[in-house]
Amino acid sequence: MPEGDTVFLTGKLLDKALAGKTLVRGEFRHPALATVDLSGRDVLGVGTVGKHLFTRFSGDLTLHSHLRMDGSWDIYPAGGRWRTPAHHARVILVTADVQAIGFRVHDLKLVPTTAEHDLVAHLGPDLLDPQWSDEHAEKAAAALAAQPDRELGDALLDQRVMAGVGNLYKVEICHLLKVSPWTPVSEVDTRKVVALARKLLLANAWRHEQVTTGDLGRGRRNWVYERTRQGCFRCGGRVEVHDQGEGVHRRPTWFCPRCQPGPRPVD
Repeated sequence: MPEGDTVFLTGKLLDKALAGKTLVRGEFRHPALATVDLSGRDVLGVGTVGKHLFTRFSGDLTLHSHLRMDGSWDIYPAGGRWRTPAHHARVILVTADVQAIGFRVHDLKLVPTTAEHDLVAHLGPDLLDPQWSDEHAEKAAAALAAQPDRELGDALLDQRVMAGVGNLYKVEICHLLKVSPWTPVSEVDTRKVVALARKLLLANAWRHEQVTTGDLGRGRRNWVYERTRQGCFRCGGRVEVHDQGEGVHRRPTWFCPRCQPGPRPVD
C-alpha cells in the first residue's frame, strides 16, 4: 500500500498539473459514478490527508479517492499515450493541455467540499500536515500509548493513531528504534516514535524514492525492508520476514533478529 509520502507527492503533482484549469473532459469508469460528467468545471486544487486524496472543483464539489494497494494517478500531456492499459482507468480528467488519469483508484466518491472532513474525521494527525504542531505530536503519541499491550508494528499501521505510515515505514521505524515489530507499545517512547515517523515521511515527501538509510544508492535505501537476500544494512546479518496482523491487515514484516531484540513472531 502506498505510504503517506507517496500520496502527498501524488497530490502535489496533480495540483501542479490541474489547479486553475477548466476540464474539457471529466468522466468516470466506475459503476456508482458512470453517469457523472465533470466537463466545464474548474479545478480549484488537490489536497491530501494521510492516504486520502481530495480533488476540488468549482460548485462546492470534491472527488475523494484512495490508492489502496495498487492505485495510481498518472499525468500526461493532452493527447499523450497512456502507459497503463485503458481498462484499468477509473477517472479521466482532461484540460486543454494535460490529462490526469486515475488507474485502479478506489473509494471514489463525490461529496460537497464542505463535507470533506467527514471522510477523514476518524484519522489521527496527518504526519505531513503543513500545520503540524506540538499539539499534533502529543495527540498522536497519546493515541499510540493508549493501547500499551499492542504490538508496535500493528499500532504503527493504524491510521487512527497517526495518518501516513505504511508497511515500509513501519518496518524501518522499528529497525531504527532497535526493537522487534512485535514489541509492546509500552516498551517504547511514543513521542520518539511519532517524531521519527514524521522525520522519515518529511525526508521523502518530495521525491519518488523512499530512503531511510540516507543512501540513495540502489539496494542501499532501506535497513531491512525487503532485504531477505541482501541482509541487514546495519550489521549484514540475516533478515527474517514474517506476517504481522490479522485478516486484511496482515502484512509481511521484515526485521533483523541481531539488531532488533524483543518478542519474536509465532507463525
